Amino acid sequence: MRDALVAAAFQLFLERGYEQTTVDDIVALAGVGRRSFFRYFPSKEDVVFPDHEGCLADMTAFLGASDEKDEPVQRVCDAARLVLRMYAENPTFSVQRYRLTKKVPGLRAYELSVVWRYERALAEYLRGRFAGRRDGTLRADVIAAAVVAAHNNALRSWLRSDGQGDADSAVDHALGYVQSAFGATPSPSVPLTGEQPEDVVVVVSRRGAPLWRVVQEIESTLGRD
Repeated sequence: MRDALVAAAFQLFLERGYEQTTVDDIVALAGVGRRSFFRYFPSKEDVVFPDHEGCLADMTAFLGASDEKDEPVQRVCDAARLVLRMYAENPTFSVQRYRLTKKVPGLRAYELSVVWRYERALAEYLRGRFAGRRDGTLRADVIAAAVVAAHNNALRSWLRSDGQGDADSAVDHALGYVQSAFGATPSPSVPLTGEQPEDVVVVVSRRGAPLWRVVQEIESTLGRD
């Protein structure tokens, strides 16, 4: 019944437009009564996002099942991938919803409220992990916002391409920036093609040594003397 209502709603949204479609139109096409609609969806907006409540519950359960051995930034990045999986399971529906949401300001506002709930779930988990640390709450909120921003940047690029390409790789690449910046073991920077990594030279010199002596030691270390 739930799937039938969603299918009927999107058929009408595509044919007539979102604003021109009423709940009565949806239930008539689905062949059910209004009470059946509101048993599944509190409003017409909710039928556009039928899967987010379940995904949010899965994310909350995933984070709740964590233990102290889990690296917290890696854990919230993995939690964000649950949202990607939801979108990738039905690319056609996801692309249709993306296009519809772009056209209807009310749906865009609704979507932002959903995104905020995901971000809050990530932040609450991180706050627990960083409890007692200096600026723990600030760090948790910043990381949660960064994870959501990175995930959504890659996800929307995939949706704009009509669901073509490898969404997993795009999101992994985006979340890699978050893990490099905030994770326990940042990834080493990789030089661009054709570039050579720069040498780093550490010279220990006696306090008060004249500048010419320091320069001489550096030149000697570099093999230029």
